Amino acid sequence: MIVPKKIKKGDTVGLVCPSSNITEERKEKCIKAISDLGFRALPADNLTDSYAGYMAGKSQVRGEWINKMFANPEVDAIFCIRGGDGSSRIMEYLDLDIIKRNPKIFVGYSDITNLHLLLNQKCDLVTYHGPMVSSNMVDNFPTESRESFLNTLGQTEGYCFVNQKGYSVETLLPGNGEGTLIGGNLSLLSASIGTPYEVDTDGKILFIEEVEEPLTKIDKWIYHLRNSGKFKRVKGILLGQFTDIGTSAGGSYSYLDSVKDAVAELGIPVLYNIQSGHGDEIMTLPLGAKCFVDSDKREIRFSFAE
Repeated sequence: MIVPKKIKKGDTVGLVCPSSNITEERKEKCIKAISDLGFRALPADNLTDSYAGYMAGKSQVRGEWINKMFANPEVDAIFCIRGGDGSSRIMEYLDLDIIKRNPKIFVGYSDITNLHLLLNQKCDLVTYHGPMVSSNMVDNFPTESRESFLNTLGQTEGYCFVNQKGYSVETLLPGNGEGTLIGGNLSLLSASIGTPYEVDTDGKILFIEEVEEPLTKIDKWIYHLRNSGKFKRVKGILLGQFTDIGTSAGGSYSYLDSVKDAVAELGIPVLYNIQSGHGDEIMTLPLGAKCFVDSDKREIRFSFAE
């Protein structure tokens, strides 16, 4: 895997909206938020465009802006403004040759899961499941989230994951495992099956998070992964923030029960309560890095060595 070079104060960050758009007022606040971090912002032209009422312009325009940011030698890193909906429409317009020739830091989550899968699996690029500019940096960028973000982007060798204070990593199923970290939003992982960027879990550590969905949908997507064979050769599962998720009638059955039912006989470690996803504070994870899971120590370590 290719580890993108670190960014430093004064470097240029390309701002992109691969999914939904923002307002002009929000755009100015995003530029300021990047400036406050010590970087120079270079926004794409489509951030405030609106197509179908929820996408930042037509599919090809959004895809081409990703290509432009990777191709631009003045851009040192690419931060997604927000998630939302619509990234599935842009996948055919991404130029893999341009991206492979110009590896850079790429950050986002939620609907950005589509792009992480493609960049990790087709371009061999380490990307970052971390805070987005409008979603997480403008109104309130908590100290822990900011430190995790900047520290993780600065890693080039290896380190141990640090969870948000007050949240301990917990064990759902015991065991140890190691493999490349892959994953993101559960609904997008499920929807990737059958596409050219279908999530490849063979020998991998699979990270999953979700937000504001009923348990019935969580269970459907988990079992879509199971029924398509995505759990058979996985080396471990990390469950991130499952924010505002419903439970069964009476609250006696949760998403943790669904995951446990789906993988219990496989003998793989499953850790949960990893604070990355759609929470108020999110820790940054390096997708594409080598991940080591130790359920006894409840420890998650990362290495960028081959």
